[in-house]
Amino acid sequence: MLVRLARGLYIAPMAQTDTPLAFVKMHGAGNDFVLIDSRRRESALMTPALARAIGDRHRGVGYDQLGEMRPAKDADLELDFWNADGSRAGACGNATRCVAARVLAETGRDSVVIRTARGLLQAVRRDGQIWVNMGAPLLQWQEVPLARAVDLLHLPLAGDPVAVGMGNPHCVHFVPDADAVELAKLGPALEHDPLFPEATNVEFAALTGPDRLPLRVGERGTGITLAWGSGACATAVAAHLRGLTGRRVHVQADGGALEVDWRDDGVWLSGPVAHVFSGTFAPEFLAGAL
Repeated sequence: MLVRLARGLYIAPMAQTDTPLAFVKMHGAGNDFVLIDSRRRESALMTPALARAIGDRHRGVGYDQLGEMRPAKDADLELDFWNADGSRAGACGNATRCVAARVLAETGRDSVVIRTARGLLQAVRRDGQIWVNMGAPLLQWQEVPLARAVDLLHLPLAGDPVAVGMGNPHCVHFVPDADAVELAKLGPALEHDPLFPEATNVEFAALTGPDRLPLRVGERGTGITLAWGSGACATAVAAHLRGLTGRRVHVQADGGALEVDWRDDGVWLSGPVAHVFSGTFAPEFLAGAL
């Protein structure tokens, strides 16, 4: 018998209270993730309450995003994303690369197709790096989404930012010195600006050389992160549209370097991937989280 946890989410009750739950901790350029493999489950496991409990860096494990791997009929797997505050995330490039690295290692293949809320994303191993195609950027105000029609390249906000959609909304600022920005103060205020009905990720970048962008990120539903894959993609797109860079950009996040290549078939992202540790959540932790 299955117990209903939330709309569309069911799970056998004994699996939550009597059985440990395995997980993997990974990061891409310091952007850290908890990954849970539900490919053999009948339905999704995660709930907002469980995502919040796992995301607590003191009482759980802590993460920037949680990814739940699930079976898919039209792809190698499906990947659901969660923020540390228990909200859903539409896209996460670094987590997708981490999952792709695991699946490619499992299968010995050089490519994998992953279904996300963004659609079908292809990841490939090339020259020892994991690249993922994050799809075409969304450059219409309804797609980002914004609350009303405005010029996406010059939003009517302080700092003259750019809006880009990458399956989630981004508000990209170009500044003389990204390190000097009071991100802890500005990020939350911009995240919930009324122009963004679904809130937004916030980026501050500075052009320091040809096609080189130091980047700092305030992530929707999580806060300041060391790196952000879709944010790097959105920043590279915004920089090219503003005439600051070409279509291939080196993005230096606080946690490491990412490469973004905006091609005809989509925005490709690459960078480091690391497996930190594997573990299990105790039954009593799961029972308390639910």
